[in-house]
Amino acid sequence: MVRHRARTIALWLLAILALAGAGNLISVGADDEFTIPGSPSQTALDTLSRVFPQVSGASAKLVLTVPDGRDVRDRAVRDAVAHAADRAAGVEHVVAVVSPYDERIAGAVSARGTAAIITVQLDVSVTEVQPATRERLTAVADELRRSAGPGARVLAGGDAFADRVPKLSPTEGLGLLVALMVLLITFGSLLAAGIPLLTAVLGVGLSASLLYGLTAVTAVPSTAVMLAVMLGLAVGIDYALFILSRHRDQLRDGLAVDESIARAAATAGSAVVFAGLTVVIALVGLMVAGIPFLTTMGLAAALAVVVAVLIAVTFIPALLSVAGERLRPRRPRLRLPKVNIFDPWVRLATRRPIITILVIVFGLGAATLPASELRLALPDNGSEAHGSPARVTYDTITEHFGPGFNGPLIVTTSVIAGHDPVGDVNRLGAELGALPGVALIALATPDPKGQVGIVQVIPDSAPDSQATTDLVHRIREKYGTRVAVTGITAVGIDVSARLGGALLPFGLLVVGLSLVLLTMVFRSIAVPVKATAGYLLSVGAAFGATALVFQRGRLAGVLHVSHTGSVISFLPIILMGVLFGLAMDYEVFLVSRIREEYVHTGDARHAIGAGFTASAPVVVAAALIMFAVFAAFVPEGSTTIKPIAFALAVGVFTDAFLVRMTLVPAVLRLLGDRAWWLPGRLGRALPALDVEGEGLTRELTLADWPEPGAADVVAIAGFTPDVLRAGPGEIVEIVGEPAAARDLLYAIGGRITALPGAARTLGLVLPQRASAVRRRVVLIRCPALAEPGRRTVAAARLAPPLLLVEGLDRITGQAGRDAAQQALRAAARTGTTVIVTARDHDPRLAATRTIDLNPSEVYA
Repeated sequence: MVRHRARTIALWLLAILALAGAGNLISVGADDEFTIPGSPSQTALDTLSRVFPQVSGASAKLVLTVPDGRDVRDRAVRDAVAHAADRAAGVEHVVAVVSPYDERIAGAVSARGTAAIITVQLDVSVTEVQPATRERLTAVADELRRSAGPGARVLAGGDAFADRVPKLSPTEGLGLLVALMVLLITFGSLLAAGIPLLTAVLGVGLSASLLYGLTAVTAVPSTAVMLAVMLGLAVGIDYALFILSRHRDQLRDGLAVDESIARAAATAGSAVVFAGLTVVIALVGLMVAGIPFLTTMGLAAALAVVVAVLIAVTFIPALLSVAGERLRPRRPRLRLPKVNIFDPWVRLATRRPIITILVIVFGLGAATLPASELRLALPDNGSEAHGSPARVTYDTITEHFGPGFNGPLIVTTSVIAGHDPVGDVNRLGAELGALPGVALIALATPDPKGQVGIVQVIPDSAPDSQATTDLVHRIREKYGTRVAVTGITAVGIDVSARLGGALLPFGLLVVGLSLVLLTMVFRSIAVPVKATAGYLLSVGAAFGATALVFQRGRLAGVLHVSHTGSVISFLPIILMGVLFGLAMDYEVFLVSRIREEYVHTGDARHAIGAGFTASAPVVVAAALIMFAVFAAFVPEGSTTIKPIAFALAVGVFTDAFLVRMTLVPAVLRLLGDRAWWLPGRLGRALPALDVEGEGLTRELTLADWPEPGAADVVAIAGFTPDVLRAGPGEIVEIVGEPAAARDLLYAIGGRITALPGAARTLGLVLPQRASAVRRRVVLIRCPALAEPGRRTVAAARLAPPLLLVEGLDRITGQAGRDAAQQALRAAARTGTTVIVTARDHDPRLAATRTIDLNPSEVYA
């Protein structure tokens, strides 16, 4: 990327421009219809659309109100309504207009006679209603208002007028401004601060263009596009921050620009790829719910993350090369004592670790309690902003007719086998009207062909209330398969139920994934368990805060929350997926530095302080940026995206500052060395993941170790006072306690990952290249073999580059031992390096050197 920087930048810019143009040309618009194929309500709705299309599409409601003292049943008003109904019937896509005075309809005129509802039925779904249709119906409403007499008011609403398409607002720009300020404070350079913002915006533009282009071939909800924009901005800035921060640190240490870019891309870039991969896996995992629109949302958000990762590892290195020396931090003219504000933080968190753990766990546990009240529902006009036409109409209907009129249920039954379809449907309507929770039966009629009976049930509760959900279940339990309950309200209830049922399997998937990934990364049992428990605490606290604001209405006015009582159904599963990836990102970045210090020093307490203070600044900057981006979508965001953005903002803040930067150091301090324990068999079975590029850094550091041009087959430090070195054809005998000798032998053979010092075997740096070493080295474990002498002779005849023999003195019988020693000497003469362990020195082996681990002396 550095060598072809101009070409790389040009290709990215051309791709963005081309896709933006293509997306604009072929896009057919977002599809915001939330359905679940195969659910009872959706199946009934599909059937209804075939046999009775007049009641299966979207509907508009023209709500007429007159002041007290007047009555909508007056002749002048009735005539005006009749004329309006005739005009509405001529609007494109209108298949039926139901007058409030129709004798077959009940409840369309309010009890006081001051309000009436004209229902306009369309032959298209909610998402297919065109602006022209809304405009013509609005014109009909305006004409009715003028002709209905003084004081009359007419509102156009209903699901046909719902406008739930998320839109960007100026507050999102404030989020970017906060991100710019954080970057300026972090880097102290406008150029350095501008690069993450530029690349994130370009990545979001590319992702949005791709998604809008995909609408030509598949349904893409507008919420999916907005989620992709929000997440793409957040991770795009953070991923660029990680790479740029590493690059500037290396420039500060005097590294050349091109070399620094290569190292930053290989080290921080690998961390970015891992972080992006975890987010993508979690988002793609949303497919386990089996809900098409949720799968689309997960894939759309995953696409934005993939684009952010690709830009981070290709476009950003090219930009860094163009910036060149201008990104090198300037040395301060006045040398002041360096103060790290994070040192007191980690000292306070680890001074009394048990107290810290209890405070965080019980505090976040208490914050989770309101989550038990979290009620899920799909958005309706009651969740629109105050003052919007759809919301005003919704509130007016609630005021004059009751909340149930905003979400009627449609109960269908087959009447094809009956002799009296009208009577059968009327009897069903009467039975349904007697059920608790039913306000009235607005309509009971068979379809024109006499095949399906339709009963419109008006609940006495709001569409998103628990009472309405209970009513749907009550009807289904009473009548079983004889009837089907459908309509937009019933579809929303089924969607919420399916999403709620998907939480457990998805949660198990995420928790299992985090345990496996982190076990491979940190080679530990305690660290993954602690990380996963912290993630669950963060998710719980985010759920609890969301319930407080969007359920109970706390701080609703401050945050411009226009609707309380329920949150969008897919918020929990989206939050769990997105926050999982972000939490693992912070965990890896913070704990990997602590683990690196522990591996180098073996001092768990020192490792916590040193690793924390080294990584905390970037973690804080990344978390603040992500929090600002998510929080910016809350005040003026759409009612669909607002609770998701709020929950993500709370989740990120909680996870970064309370869990990762406070709870994690306390748990590691409490566990000490036990935090890094991993059973030997499990450690050998699991692949090692180097997500921070530690292997590259170590390889570069040890490039000329133990000395420039050294041709050692083995060089290892930390086990003996001097560096143990062995060249081709040498025989090295290690004597001492079997356990200590075995540890040294296994370290040489790449079978121990926690090494006290530098190590190279066959030119490969350990432990990073341990798997490659194990493939090329032959290890004979005499204590575990039935015929160790014969196996040792056979291995020596293979003449491998390095032959390791554990417990040579365990070979029984002098003849067998002599044969083994003779074979080892013969292998050494062909260039094989032989290293053996024994409890005592055996001069007959004719070893080049004998290392006694007990007194730490080396004998020639």
